[in-house]
Amino acid sequence: MRSSSEWVAYFERNAAELRAIPWEMGAGVTDAELSAISASLRGWQLGETSDGSHLLAAARHYAAAVGDPEFIDAVRLFITEEQRHGGNLGRFLDLAGVERASSDWGDSLFRAIRYAMPRMEIWATPVVMVETHAMVYYNAVRRATQSPVLRAICEQILADEVAHIRFQCERLAILHRRRPWWQRKLTMGLHRLLFAGITVAVWGGHQRALRAGGYDFGRFWRAAWRKMRFAWRAMSPNTYCWQPPQQPPQAPQQSAASSILSPVSVGRGAAAELGRR
Repeated sequence: MRSSSEWVAYFERNAAELRAIPWEMGAGVTDAELSAISASLRGWQLGETSDGSHLLAAARHYAAAVGDPEFIDAVRLFITEEQRHGGNLGRFLDLAGVERASSDWGDSLFRAIRYAMPRMEIWATPVVMVETHAMVYYNAVRRATQSPVLRAICEQILADEVAHIRFQCERLAILHRRRPWWQRKLTMGLHRLLFAGITVAVWGGHQRALRAGGYDFGRFWRAAWRKMRFAWRAMSPNTYCWQPPQQPPQAPQQSAASSILSPVSVGRGAAAELGRR
């Protein structure tokens, strides 16, 4: 499990190593391809463009409570990556002559869930679920077009989402760690109900683009749940060996808040599996 400072270093390094997007080639998308995916892309593009102010407020409150100020910087860089996704998708829509969306019912629903309570867990949980669906969705869009620009955008998003899901799952593992087993079981039951609802909603709003990429409902359902199972494994406290860092002789006892931020991972395979398609 990475510390917040390690996540800051990762996001900074990733921003300096982005895939090249051949913007000079233009949109390069056919009318048939655009007809199948444009309405859906408009909704996803809007969802990627949040200013992140509510998330940063929740992150600041949480970081102050656990004594981890670098977590705020990690969240800020995470938001920057999401905004880059939205910016690239918006630029593609502009090239293709498609008007950007100003509102979308799916995006509005997602924001309502996150804004319900300004707690880190309420933010991270739906983000993991939507980004799990995003991995299936952007794979479908990549397969639905021959546009070099759009395919490069999708490949970059897919690469970024693997780390985004791991970032959120590790934080959820920390948040769930001190709960008794029955509360964790109840939480996972609620997760499954929420995930099923989100899966149906994503299909209802984006089935045309998903079908264009080779996903009927059955394949989409199985792919989404397969990836989410790896995410649940990555957010389980049982995936990690929780050890405090080595203390020098006669050092003051470490606080509980700081000790939970220094686990040693014994389950990196679950997070790595998220990138397999």
